Formats: sequence, C-alpha cells, structure tokens
Amino acid sequence: MSRTFKKGDKVEWDSHGGTAVGVVVRKITEDTEAAGRTVRASQDHPQYLVRSEKSGGEAVHKPEALRPVSQRPA
Repeated sequence: MSRTFKKGDKVEWDSHGGTAVGVVVRKITEDTEAAGRTVRASQDHPQYLVRSEKSGGEAVHKPEALRPVSQRPA
C-alpha cells in the first residue's frame, strides 16, 4: 500500500546528490503540468509536488519515493 502525505508534511527522498529533504506542496490527483513537466496522476495513483529545503527547487515524486521525516520538538 502506498504512503499518503498532506500539504506541509516534511519528507525525504533519494536524489542524485544523496538524500534530499523538503516539504509537500500539494498532492496531484489528475494529469497536469508541475515542476516544469507533464505529470500523469489519478486518484488511485497520485503524485506529490515537493519543495527542497536546501535549493528551494520543486520536483514531483510518486509516494513510494518519499519517506516521512520525524519532526523533533525544538
């Protein structure tokens, strides 16, 4: 079963430079343009637009590519 995320969730994913950390901007549930490309998605097969904390860049990932990051109290 795929993970589900919501806007604002802190997540990490594997990147060509190692592990990237960022936040979910939105859940994509229909075919659309996002992060400079065409995204194929549906209610049954969503994708997530995420923003990198380090670069501020946006990317789209399938839920299986994302991992939740526990947010420790300050």
